[in-house]
Amino acid sequence: MTEKIVNGEIQVDVLDYKNPALPVKQRVIDLISKMTLEEKVAQMLCIWGDKNTILFDETGNLNSSVLDERYKNGIGHIGRLSDTAGGVTPATQVELANTLQRFFAEETRLGIPVIFHEECLHGLAGKEATSYPQPIGLASTFNTELIKDIYASIAKEAGSRGVHQALSPVVDVARDPRWGRVEETFGEDPYLVSQMGIAAVRGLQGDNDFSSHKNLAATLKHFAAHGQPESGSNCGPANFSERVLHDVFLFPFKEVLKKADAISVMASYNEIDGVPSHSNNWLLKKILRQDWGFTGAVVSDYYAVTELNNREDTFGHSVASDKSEAAKIAALAGVNIELPDPDCYPALYELVKNGELSESVLDELITPMLELKFRMGLFENPYISFSETTYNTMIEKHRDIALKSAYETMVLLKNENEILPLDEKKLKSIAVIGPNADRKLLGGYSGEPKYYTTVLEGIKEKAGRKINVLYSEGCKITIGGSWNDDEVVLADTNENEQLISEAVEVAKNAEVVILALGGNEQTSREAWKNIHLGDRPSLELIGEQSRLFNEIKKLGKPVIVLLFNGRPNSVNHIYSNANALFECWYLGQETGKAVADVLFGEVNPSGKLPISFPRSAGHIPCYYNYKPSARRGYLFDDISPLFSFGYGLSYSKFEFSNLKVNKNSISENESVIVTVDVKNAGSYKGEEVVQLYIRDMVSSVTRPVKELKGFKKISVEPGQMKTVTFEISSEHLAFTNIDMKYVVEPGEFEIMIGNSSRNEDLLKVTFLVK
Repeated sequence: MTEKIVNGEIQVDVLDYKNPALPVKQRVIDLISKMTLEEKVAQMLCIWGDKNTILFDETGNLNSSVLDERYKNGIGHIGRLSDTAGGVTPATQVELANTLQRFFAEETRLGIPVIFHEECLHGLAGKEATSYPQPIGLASTFNTELIKDIYASIAKEAGSRGVHQALSPVVDVARDPRWGRVEETFGEDPYLVSQMGIAAVRGLQGDNDFSSHKNLAATLKHFAAHGQPESGSNCGPANFSERVLHDVFLFPFKEVLKKADAISVMASYNEIDGVPSHSNNWLLKKILRQDWGFTGAVVSDYYAVTELNNREDTFGHSVASDKSEAAKIAALAGVNIELPDPDCYPALYELVKNGELSESVLDELITPMLELKFRMGLFENPYISFSETTYNTMIEKHRDIALKSAYETMVLLKNENEILPLDEKKLKSIAVIGPNADRKLLGGYSGEPKYYTTVLEGIKEKAGRKINVLYSEGCKITIGGSWNDDEVVLADTNENEQLISEAVEVAKNAEVVILALGGNEQTSREAWKNIHLGDRPSLELIGEQSRLFNEIKKLGKPVIVLLFNGRPNSVNHIYSNANALFECWYLGQETGKAVADVLFGEVNPSGKLPISFPRSAGHIPCYYNYKPSARRGYLFDDISPLFSFGYGLSYSKFEFSNLKVNKNSISENESVIVTVDVKNAGSYKGEEVVQLYIRDMVSSVTRPVKELKGFKKISVEPGQMKTVTFEISSEHLAFTNIDMKYVVEPGEFEIMIGNSSRNEDLLKVTFLVK
């Protein structure tokens, strides 16, 4: 801004980049032209781990002298203000954000505001934020409208606390249940993952007007092929052909970017064909930018640029000799910003000065990040106003969405002799037993919600004074601990034997036993360093849980098992012997109420499995969309999964009939309309997920035996019949052919519709593409 005197009057000339009336691109060009090399590098840096020592002093006040010394040139991002000093309240988070923003917007030379990013996997990972089911549970809902509402509510809560960018959603395709991060994904199917991802981004970004603080910039992660690591070990190599990459692992990213316009993408830790993603020009430049036309920013995963060289407490890819070379490689590959702390990218300054890197590379990389800051209106209005009353009203309202999502997450896997729902008028006593019966279970990347009810609390509240609710822990899985603790200590066997004996005595006094088993946040989680592990070679229940089940079952009482965990477990014996079985995943803050309402029939379960359950770790891989030669059989065992993708029961019975296509043949550019009748033949109102699968019968390369290409969740009254319609077009039939082109090949296609991926649950019809 400059002043000059014209005809005796002072006139103010506003710099182009500070003029909101000008187009964003013009403002960015003007700003970059005024930036020093140091200021450009600063926009490619982030602060997270050192917040408490660099940004604030011991009393919590802004550390102005350190900021002036270290960050006078600005900063691109500040990560996760919510975890400052071990966690802050919403009001304090806003105060911190405004204080920091004031320094960068008013005290630095160019006044470039900062982006605050947060983890928003299934709710803002901060204090007093709504906690929804883990994504693997949200995928079980098969309800994209609900997913959109959930992520819109996450955006409102986070935005009201000064957050600009969400490091979510995860659109990895999870095809190895040994992997500890299965819980963070939407499951094993590329189409389901893409539809959930589209809904999540539309919820987070809304109408892409970021100036109201109600929308967040979404970040798709982890790009790419992160969900089936070698040996099931987090960050392991992705050993897949280019065709499999395109049709399975890249597909959700492409779809979400095309149909929901996600602002940002996070590169993955793993390597593909020997090339780590953060140095992969083919992946980040050719595929993402050249082929798909992506113009947003690629953010690094935490410390992943360092790992191009070596990170002592995890591993190193050893494709860079030192941190400076790692910075150069990542920048040339197209990684716009290094998260979470300045480690390698500060070397960019010397790399440019020494002529090893062109300054134009930096100009190109900072452009989309500056564009976002302008789009968010941060140069005009960088500050947040906060009302505690308004915030509390909002999270109270969001409890309804959290409860609905918990209802629809629960997957009923067995209901022998229709033991469920329980009749509270006939019951006098219930035993609630198990290591997960009275434990807060949220899964990874969770905050500290204001509200939470355990299974025991929910059932007690539901039972009131009518039913005597007894409780025993039964056994422990791990000793204390949390998702964040490095060491995982297994429970003492002798102590568990005593707890099992106590549980049996409690169960003797009950008519029905509710047994809450599974895993916890320590037994399935992200393995982020060598001493913080979360992947397992076995899928069996940990510790003495199976023994607890056996001892309770010996009593001859009805046993209803609830599984809480972040990935599939092998539960063959429990499935065979329990009277009823639910997969609950992690249900979020409304766990107890959701479980109680479903058990007592106030809500009819409607969840479907988004990932197949193998009979054992030796049955991996067991995903449903396998190639024709992949499941020939095993000696002495069944090769099928214990539970198939898309499977889930209801208290109602749904009948499918009258599957029709409106045309027997179509051209490549035409569509075919498919209809099917669905009748509720039961006595309960219920929701059913109608699933459409397709198989290309003869093709130039081998194709899966079936692929999900459509689904609709419908509500049907008892005795009612509804006709469900799908439109199938070229996008549902195309694949990467023998010439590596994404095309529809002429020939016969089989359409399968039903309520799971199992052959016995599907009706079939064929049509031709000419």
